[in-house]
Amino acid sequence: MNIKSLLLGSAAALAAVSGAHAADAVVAAEPEPLEYVRICDAYGAGYFFIPGTETCLKIGGKVRTEGEWYDAYNPNNVRGTLWHTRAELNINTATDTEYGPLKTNTILRWDWQEGGSTSTNLLWAYISLGGFTVGKTDSWFNQFTGYAGDVINDDVVYDGPYELNQITYNYDAGNGFTAVISLEDSNSGVGAHGSNGEDSSDHYAPDVVAGAGYKAGAWSFKVVGGYDSIVEEGAIKARVDADFGVFSAFLMGGWNTDGDKLNKYAGSNGGGDAADIGWGDWAVWGGVGVPINDKLKWNLQLAYTDSKIFAATTNIKWNPVKNLLIEPEVSYTNWDSINEDQWAGILRFERTF
Repeated sequence: MNIKSLLLGSAAALAAVSGAHAADAVVAAEPEPLEYVRICDAYGAGYFFIPGTETCLKIGGKVRTEGEWYDAYNPNNVRGTLWHTRAELNINTATDTEYGPLKTNTILRWDWQEGGSTSTNLLWAYISLGGFTVGKTDSWFNQFTGYAGDVINDDVVYDGPYELNQITYNYDAGNGFTAVISLEDSNSGVGAHGSNGEDSSDHYAPDVVAGAGYKAGAWSFKVVGGYDSIVEEGAIKARVDADFGVFSAFLMGGWNTDGDKLNKYAGSNGGGDAADIGWGDWAVWGGVGVPINDKLKWNLQLAYTDSKIFAATTNIKWNPVKNLLIEPEVSYTNWDSINEDQWAGILRFERTF
């Protein structure tokens, strides 16, 4: 056998061996395509698409710590000082549908006060679609008018209930006119079981809130009414706002349908001897906000009631850097009918994200 024949035979043998083992060869898997997070700007800043879906998600929140000196709501609270810290997580979702955006809003809070354990609160959790809202959020007796002034202790004179379950419809005509109607759970929220000893054990009717408003230029006007189906009384609030650039101001008045009774919409935020002192027949709030520069703003709010509660609060809101707030505030409350008063103060530090 010559050299040429030997080489050809060896090559054929190697080819046969290679073919016999080809099925056992390890083949590297193709890498999955990398899916980057897509920005969703249709619903405002901070939203992004959840990968693999058409649902937009926004996550935010805040961390707050504050020192509180005495209690603007309770003349008998002699706690001196209290250090309070809060963490809050906000989770919002939005998906486009043929009926408009389908949204959810969830707010979770964790609070710690010196000497006590951490408390958890599902503050808001609701679904909205096509102007309808169902779930837990603040009463529209408060939300529709924009609460009260830009101060921490804005509701020393009670301005309405906050957290409660509801079914609500909001209407916006797009020309400045807005309206709202809400069926609110009579068994949730402040004063839910009657503020005057009423028996609500066999009561199932909802409370009702309705309001209308109009905004034109620097001025806006809103009126809203709430009916407490357990007490069978209610309240009406009307508010005027004006924004002149160099300062903004508001004036709001409330009327109780029976000044001798407390109800969910004309109740009391007082503690101690002031716990059962509501508006009487009426209450009024007013305030002013003055932006000093892009980092500093001064606010003042005054309130007075037919039952002779006077409340005054002023603060400075300072944003040394973006998303950081430092806010000192001083409040004075006088309950003339029980001849008691109270000074109180807060120094707040808050970082939002």
